[in-house]
Amino acid sequence: MPLLDLITPNAVMANLRVTTKKQALQELAAKASKLTRLNERLIFETLLERERLGTTGVGQGVAIPHGKLAGLEHLTAVFARLSDPVDFESIDGQPVDLIFLLLAPEGAGADHLKALAQVSRLMRNAEMVELLRGCDDPAALYALLTEPVANAPPHAA
Repeated sequence: MPLLDLITPNAVMANLRVTTKKQALQELAAKASKLTRLNERLIFETLLERERLGTTGVGQGVAIPHGKLAGLEHLTAVFARLSDPVDFESIDGQPVDLIFLLLAPEGAGADHLKALAQVSRLMRNAEMVELLRGCDDPAALYALLTEPVANAPPHAA
């Protein structure tokens, strides 16, 4: 499943101004609520519940919060580039400035895991991460995120 199928241009936020992990998750939930028409509080609570299991701050300044929601029709993603990094309790202790939110329907199963793996691969690509950090235009960020496999590491093809 290409990222093009997961994320839309209006699901990309550049220079999001937040000061805490909780505030970042609230803003992402608000954006996801507009995209999915699901209750913002439900989305936020789902994200908080997942964070209680263990941080989704995967290291290198990247977080991939995710969760499953009843009533969601298809996999949905939101990307945010923060104006300033925030403490996300990441596994490497580094603050986070790139967040890729992934929401899946309750019964998504393997599709959810495949999408999560794909996002994880993309966000582990050091060259891609630097390009994302160097860009503050939502349309350009969207273009970077959805570029064909040519931009991915050789083993991801």
